[in-house]
Amino acid sequence: MPLRIVHYNDPILRQKGGKVTVFDMELARLADEMVAAMNDADGIGLAAQQIGRALQLCVVDLASAKRNFTWSLDGVATPLELIMPMALVNPSITVLPSDKLPYEEGCLSFPGIRGDVIRPDRISVAYQDLHGIAHTLTCDGLLARCIQHEVDHLNGVLFIDRMEKKLRQSLDPEITELAAHTKASAPRA
Repeated sequence: MPLRIVHYNDPILRQKGGKVTVFDMELARLADEMVAAMNDADGIGLAAQQIGRALQLCVVDLASAKRNFTWSLDGVATPLELIMPMALVNPSITVLPSDKLPYEEGCLSFPGIRGDVIRPDRISVAYQDLHGIAHTLTCDGLLARCIQHEVDHLNGVLFIDRMEKKLRQSLDPEITELAAHTKASAPRA
């Protein structure tokens, strides 16, 4: 059964994910199902919280995105097609010297809601792959932004939390409507 992407005001979106300690076929299967759900929703990133699991796991796929970003994996400029889609387990971000730039972001848990978020343009992320092997990815541009967005999810932080107050307030009607819809469609206990 395909994974369901949860929408804003589901409490799981505010939960910090637990550290992944078991690297097995179940974890690999979950990552594959997350990539499928992300692709079905035309997304470029998806965090475990967005499919109802409080884990330190996210997936990203920018293989078909415009290549206006740079990257290196473990110090090597690996072809993007070889590393995407990418599963990041237990990721930890270090901001590198760079400008902080505004960019319009959306989120699969906030369908139809978009707004500018200011983020650092260049990061390094230490993470484990699905086999538990440690890696370091250095990147900028859209890839850095996507990873920051997804790692925020893993820590219970949403992109609306990063918006400037005036912009966030302008989106309140849509956010309130989405929250009400999420509540109304929640399974009854």
